[in-house]
Amino acid sequence: MANYFGTDGVRGEYGKNLTTDLAFSIGNALSQIKTKPKVLIGHDTRVSADALKLAVSMGIVQGGGTAIDVGIIPTAGVSYLTQTEKCDFGVVITASHNPATYNGIKVFGADGKKLSDTDEEFLEEFFKNTYTCQKCGKFVKKDSLKNKYISHLLNCTKQSFQNMKICIDASNGASFSIAPKVFKAKKAQVECFSCKNNGLKINFNCGSLNPKILANKVLDCHADVGFAFDGDADRVIAVSKSGKIFDGDQLIYILACHMKEKGTLYANSVVGTSHTNSGIMVALNKHKINLIRTDIGDKYVIEAMEKMNLVLGGEQSGHIIIKENSKTGDGILTALKICEIIKETGKSLDELFDVKLIPQQNINIEVRDKIKVINNEKLKDLISDISNKIAPAGRIMVRASGTEEKIRVMVEYTDDNKAKEYLTEIKNQIESI
Repeated sequence: MANYFGTDGVRGEYGKNLTTDLAFSIGNALSQIKTKPKVLIGHDTRVSADALKLAVSMGIVQGGGTAIDVGIIPTAGVSYLTQTEKCDFGVVITASHNPATYNGIKVFGADGKKLSDTDEEFLEEFFKNTYTCQKCGKFVKKDSLKNKYISHLLNCTKQSFQNMKICIDASNGASFSIAPKVFKAKKAQVECFSCKNNGLKINFNCGSLNPKILANKVLDCHADVGFAFDGDADRVIAVSKSGKIFDGDQLIYILACHMKEKGTLYANSVVGTSHTNSGIMVALNKHKINLIRTDIGDKYVIEAMEKMNLVLGGEQSGHIIIKENSKTGDGILTALKICEIIKETGKSLDELFDVKLIPQQNINIEVRDKIKVINNEKLKDLISDISNKIAPAGRIMVRASGTEEKIRVMVEYTDDNKAKEYLTEIKNQIESI
């Protein structure tokens, strides 16, 4: 198991468990496993991004490689450009949905896919060594490459969004400029919120973790739809014209049904996770669409899609992978496809979603030692006891976060009040450990 990499790259508080020394080691390790690699680097708006970017670049250049800095760009943009520019690796400096004090480093292979767990473990083997090439590499700035990613997004749909009013909340992150530009190019009337290059307020009272704010904006603007991205725009949460919030599960359902109707949903199957609402599974089955569950983490969704050659998958959090157009979660792409469906069908999100969801109660609990908590015997006994009480109509999921010192708890049960009670019991037990 990797020591530094979690479910979505290396992640931590800048200056504490994520340092420029570690960033240097990652860059230099890439130059050890590939001779004179060409590495494309992008980042979100966080204040610490420049220091980490330069540290990664220094490691690459000292090892004889070439670091190509494309500036502020969504994670999916780095994935796409790594392929089109024929780079050996892509690196994104971002902590995604986490607060401004956090940052992270994600690494992509030449194919535009995140490194597998095995590849990350292999990369870590080289952290203990520092390689200095006799001939230094180089650092190149190429901000203009972002235009290739924008063109790619525009080519993913032929539909015009003329006469549509769309609200965008870019979370003051990587999509602050690109998302409005894309939708305006598609002739939509765009209302922007939290669309600033402001790393101090990235994800702060805005974005995909705070969609109620966008919901109010959609109602105030009388918009047709709204989209809230996270810091690196690999997630998206939507809001309907009535102000109803649509998470990743719900968007996947709408996309899957539309693709099946068009005959483009391979094997009539879609990939979700253990968190995907069981009501979605029942509704998909009615449309003769299979739901395949994986562990939580978009890399595991993508691995399952690759293994079964499937074209659509994602998570409740808003990571959605549309394989025809992207090798990773792309919030802007997903938003474009949702607008395309609205435009083609003439229906709102409310009309497109006809699922009876099973009530889910979710909570994230900050802890000092998530491994100690998750392995506590009293907690295990309590989870087992509650699971037996609510089976077969309900489910419980208690897991350690792969990116933060948190325990994530989900209780899904037909009786919402009971679900809240059981969630409180588990929360109290965790806090007592």
